[in-house]
Amino acid sequence: MRTPQSHTALHDPPAPVRAKLAAAWTSLMFFVIYIDYFHLYQPGAIDQIRGGGIFEFDITPTLMTIFVVVIGIPALMVMLSMALPARVNRATNLVVASLQIPLMVFNAAGASWDWASYYGLTIGIEVLLLAFILRSAWTWPRTASPATMATSLDSEPHRTPQQA
Repeated sequence: MRTPQSHTALHDPPAPVRAKLAAAWTSLMFFVIYIDYFHLYQPGAIDQIRGGGIFEFDITPTLMTIFVVVIGIPALMVMLSMALPARVNRATNLVVASLQIPLMVFNAAGASWDWASYYGLTIGIEVLLLAFILRSAWTWPRTASPATMATSLDSEPHRTPQQA
């Protein structure tokens, strides 16, 4: 015997912008790490790394520092998206996400055309995540300023207790 099921809608409050931003930066960070991990499966990649190179670049302390910065920025943005005040948070996310897009596209540097679909897909997903960050920061909800609130209250018609 079947019991009747409730067909009421689930309560789905909107996620706070800070949480959306932190989640998107976390997704980007994990995705970048996995892309780097999957690179190891490409034929000859491990031999190339053992030989001291990655793509067309020699493995140097400078290159390793660049790699730390590349993955360190999304890691910091997870925390900053939750901790910074709204105005600074919005500006920081807009600037950093905008600067990350060319950096993500640069990941295809030195790749052969045989891997174009792989890099096209990975860069496409990275850019989509960054576009989500840009959109979320750009459309951050605003609250009315105290001056605007006072003006709107002044313009409201006076009501007597009987009218209210």
